[in-house]
Amino acid sequence: MKIKLLPSEINSSSAIAITGSKSETNRLLLLQALYPELILKNTSNSDDSQVMTKALKSEETVVDIHHAGTAMRFLTSYFAVQQGREVVLTGSSRMQERPISILVDALRQLGADITYEKTEGYPPIRIKGTKIEKRQVSLKADVSSQYISALLLVAPGLENGLELTLEGTLTSIPYIKMTLALLAEIGIATTFEGNTITVAHQAKTITAQEVTVESDWSSASYFYSIAAMAKPGTTIALTSYKENSFQGDSDLVALYRHFGVESAFENNTLMLKKTAVKIEDALSFNLQNTPDIAQTIAVTCFGLGISCHLSGLHTLKIKETDRLLALQNELTKLGAVITVTNDSLTLGAAAVINPDVRIATYQDHRMAMAFAPLALRVPLVIEEAGVVSKSYPDFWEDLKKIGFKIQEINE
Repeated sequence: MKIKLLPSEINSSSAIAITGSKSETNRLLLLQALYPELILKNTSNSDDSQVMTKALKSEETVVDIHHAGTAMRFLTSYFAVQQGREVVLTGSSRMQERPISILVDALRQLGADITYEKTEGYPPIRIKGTKIEKRQVSLKADVSSQYISALLLVAPGLENGLELTLEGTLTSIPYIKMTLALLAEIGIATTFEGNTITVAHQAKTITAQEVTVESDWSSASYFYSIAAMAKPGTTIALTSYKENSFQGDSDLVALYRHFGVESAFENNTLMLKKTAVKIEDALSFNLQNTPDIAQTIAVTCFGLGISCHLSGLHTLKIKETDRLLALQNELTKLGAVITVTNDSLTLGAAAVINPDVRIATYQDHRMAMAFAPLALRVPLVIEEAGVVSKSYPDFWEDLKKIGFKIQEINE
């Protein structure tokens, strides 16, 4: 599906309800599979969370998670501890190009039985569930936090718990802390001191309880970008959000002050307001703790005609696509002067934005959503626009609600 975003002006006051965080939901779905006493509310309606739910309930010998990277990492650990169960865990062609060896090696250190079906180090993988008695494992600290969280989530069910040592400089700490906070919320004892994380063994039952998933801050980022490009005085209300969030992307509150967007919390509602402050001419952010919002920030800067340098982006090259290269390709089409390295992006201030550009999405939901706010500046076409269902199926309908003009293209 292709859509054309016509030049738009959003309503001066809008309200949107965003479903639960995909990151929190997928962690809690795995914990619910281990501890059925959990009742989950406000779960994500994303493709990734639906894939995760289906996989956890599957009794098939082959489990296909398609493009869902989080599911691949979390389910690798989950099936490794399901004694007597044997599965082949596979995914899309792109998923079979995304490395999994760091997590597999760590699980093997603990005693897991995992082998590769095709290429060494990459899915698909054959997992024979076994009882894991070893307690200590080490992992490089600068890898994707999903590898670390995958180990932490199954740790309570290990015979002796887990002591995980992270070697080197830590990155993506907020996502690790989110996992630990969710474990603590359901009654699992954990510690995080220096570079060592410990998770206590937990019996097969926990206290029955209800957990409400906070709405997704990554999804909120696109509305921050829209607010930044809107007229002063524009407000957007988003539900349901906590001021003291587990999600690292809540750093948006501080980051978007640089773009004249103020945030306020009223009960469970996040209020965004565009102010008439002078926006800085050049910005520099280290986003190693919040890489999922890098595309949004780069497009915001481009839309506002300001230069930026974004660093700490080394994990973006192994996402749904190489996000740094994808950003370079699509922003260049729009008229940007942009350079990328293995872990950074530098964008020059653009005087003109080329109209009617076709934005390729590379099977990456965040490419589609990050570029959409530019419709407040110029008309543009989003190719494969349906890819947003991976994390935010209602995205295009929600944009219409706040004033965006969208036409579906039949070609």
